[in-house]
Amino acid sequence: MSETLIIELVREALLMVCIIALPPLAVSLLVGLVISILQATTQVQEQSLTFVPKIIAVFITLAVLAPWTARVMVNFTNRVYNRIPDLLR
Repeated sequence: MSETLIIELVREALLMVCIIALPPLAVSLLVGLVISILQATTQVQEQSLTFVPKIIAVFITLAVLAPWTARVMVNFTNRVYNRIPDLLR
């Protein structure tokens, strides 16, 4: 079992997690920024106004990107399964 191969698999897994997490985090950031600007201009400081739109936007993003996310994870899993013989050496 090569340490280089294991390190490469861990690196690919971490990169995949970052790539999959980026769209929902970016949408949450943008929605939060827009809501913060609206709250600052209207001087309405209600806490629930920040959470509900962000949750809805993140759920919509996850629903829209679910096929892409599944495809990325399946491709990674296939690459890991194809490398199992190399791990046993």
